[in-house]
Amino acid sequence: MSSSDTLNGGEDPSLRGGKRRRSPLLALAAGLLLFAAAAGAAFIILRPTILRIAVGPAGSSDQQLIQALAQSFAREGDAVRLSVVGTAGAVESIAALADGKADLAVARADEEMPEGTKSVAILRKNVVVLWVPAGPPRKAPRKEAKSKIKAIDDLPGRRVAVVGRTQINVTLLRVILKESGVNPDKVEVTQFGTDKINEMVRDPAIDAFMTVGPLDSKITSEAIIASARVRGEPTFLPIDVSEAIASRHPLYESEEIPGSAFTSSPARPDDTVETVGVDHLIVAPKSLSETAVGTLTRQLFAAKSSLAKDLPAAAKIAKPDTDKDAALPAHPGAAAYIDGTERTFMDKYSDYIWGAVLLFSVLGSVTAGVRHYIKRDERKLNTLHREKLEAAIAQVRKIESVEELDALQCEADDILRETLDCFDDGAIEESDLAAYSLVLGQFHNAVVDRRAALGAGAVNLSRKRLG
Repeated sequence: MSSSDTLNGGEDPSLRGGKRRRSPLLALAAGLLLFAAAAGAAFIILRPTILRIAVGPAGSSDQQLIQALAQSFAREGDAVRLSVVGTAGAVESIAALADGKADLAVARADEEMPEGTKSVAILRKNVVVLWVPAGPPRKAPRKEAKSKIKAIDDLPGRRVAVVGRTQINVTLLRVILKESGVNPDKVEVTQFGTDKINEMVRDPAIDAFMTVGPLDSKITSEAIIASARVRGEPTFLPIDVSEAIASRHPLYESEEIPGSAFTSSPARPDDTVETVGVDHLIVAPKSLSETAVGTLTRQLFAAKSSLAKDLPAAAKIAKPDTDKDAALPAHPGAAAYIDGTERTFMDKYSDYIWGAVLLFSVLGSVTAGVRHYIKRDERKLNTLHREKLEAAIAQVRKIESVEELDALQCEADDILRETLDCFDDGAIEESDLAAYSLVLGQFHNAVVDRRAALGAGAVNLSRKRLG
C-alpha cells in the first residue's frame, strides 16, 4: 500500500483545511442572508398600503371628510392610508380613476363610471329638491299672469333653474319629467353654479328651482331661504313617481324629505315630501386589491363614530349594497367585510404555504438524491479505503521493521484526512464515519501491538549479541 492509493489524489492538504475553515463563514453568511430576507419580507408585509383617492372640489364637504379620514388613519397607524388627490369635482375625480392617477374616487352613483367600477362605502344620500316661488322677484316688472305651478305636470312651457354645472343633474331632471308624464323637451333648463344662487333667485324668467344634495346641504338651504326672501314662500313639488323611477332606474331610490328639513321657523317644507335620492360614494376598480379594500372599509367604519363628534358628515357613512345584482355593487373586498366573510392570511394562503412546504420537502429529497448520486464515487473510494484498513490490520502483524510500520501509519493518516473531507462534503453519512472509526481504532491497536512486539524483539536480539 502506498500513499498514491489513498483518496487525496495529490490534492494539497492545506486546501482541505481551507474548506473546513471557510465552512463557519459560509454558515454565518447564509444565516445573515436568511435574516435579511426575513427582515425584508416583514418590511414589505407590515408597511402601510397607500391608496390615492380623488376628491373635489377644494374646500367641499367631501374633501374635508376624506382629509379627516386620511389624518385619522395616519394618526392611528392603520394598515391602509389615504393620499388625497384634489380635483375640480366628481367628473374629474372619475377621470383620474379611469386614467390610473387614483385608486379611489368620490362621486355620485349616477355619474358615468369606468367599466368594472365598484362601490366601497356610501358617504351620504343626496335627494332632489324641487320648489317653485310664490311669485316674481320684488321690484321686477309685472309679468303676464301665469297659472300657479302646483305639480310637476304643470312644468311644460316653464323654465327650471338647476343648481350645479354638471350634466348629471339635468339628466336626473329629465328622468323625473319623463316618468311623470312630461315631455322633457317642453321644459327649458338653465344651469347655475353654486356661487350664482342670488343671481338665480332674482331671475324673473325662472319658474322653478332644483338642487341635488344631502338633506343638510348648506347650498340647498341657502337657495331656499334666498328664494323665499326675494320671491315669497316656496311650494315644494313632490315626485309622486319616485318608486317607479327607482324600479326602472336602479341607480336612484325613493326617498322622503321630512318636514322642517331646511328651516324650522317657518317650517320648510311644512310636511313630508316624496322625492328621489341617489348615493354619493367612494368607488374603486374591481382590480384593486380585495385585502386593501376590505381593510379600508373596516377602518372607515371604525373611524366613523370618533370623527362624527367633530365632523357630522362622518355619521352618514353607510354600507354599500352587497347584492351582486345591484346597479353599482360593492367591491368584493368591501362585501367580504360587510358580509363577515373576510378571510385571514392563513385562510387565503394556507394552501400555498403547505404547498410550498411540500414542494421544499420534495426538492430537499430530490436534492439529497442528486447529491447522493454525484458523490457516489467518493463513497466507493471511502469503502475501498475502509477495506484497505481492514486488510492492513492483518498486514501489520507481518511487518518486520518499524520503518514499514511508520509508512503504513502515514497512509492510514492520509485515508483519515480524506474520509473527514468526504464527511464535510456530505459524501458519507455519520453512520459510515462511525464504521470507519471502528476499523481505524482496530488498525491503531494492531500498530501499537506490533510496534511493541518489534521493540521487544530488538531488545532480545541485542542481549543475544552481548551474551
